[in-house]
Amino acid sequence: MDVHAFVFYLLAFIVCGSGAAVILARNPVHSVLWLILAFFNAAGLFLLLGAEFLAMIMVIVYVGAVAVLFLFVVMMLDIDFASLRSGMAKYLPFGLVLIAVLTVEFLLSVGAWTFAGSTTAMRAGPILGTAPTNTQALGALIYTHYAFVFSGAGLVLLTALIGAIVLTHRQRGDVRRQDMGDQGARTPRNAIDVVKVRSGEGVVL
Repeated sequence: MDVHAFVFYLLAFIVCGSGAAVILARNPVHSVLWLILAFFNAAGLFLLLGAEFLAMIMVIVYVGAVAVLFLFVVMMLDIDFASLRSGMAKYLPFGLVLIAVLTVEFLLSVGAWTFAGSTTAMRAGPILGTAPTNTQALGALIYTHYAFVFSGAGLVLLTALIGAIVLTHRQRGDVRRQDMGDQGARTPRNAIDVVKVRSGEGVVL
């Protein structure tokens, strides 16, 4: 077996195994850690395809931001594991049907797929000087043919960000907030009260 084929099968096996562990793990923190492992190996598969930009995006964005955010949220939440396990029987039939459909699709795809073998382009990437790198080609494609679609996706994300801020930013009366203007305008005269205390008498605060 070729080295590239061996690496591909190894990474694919780890991705499938870690993906299954994400679902089967009883601890949500362990599920997030298995998810991070799946992301790393998926980045390795992108490197085999010569798409180093997508591999770096997978590591930087998904592992460095999304998965870490999931990990922090799961660790901060007070999850009742008993209630999670009690609702499993309710959704078990639907889950089994979904597993059967995905298994049939996977078997059909494996039966129709044949390995093409290693190529020079997969092994060494594009020849320097004859073709742009995939990062340059992807950037040229996004900012020319799909410039409006890319801008629209940015506007959708901006709208979602503003909506999340509006939904979570609520005015609460029982919270003492910091007023920078009042703090900057304070002087020793209106911030400090000098009280002469007589011997044997207390101070009323």
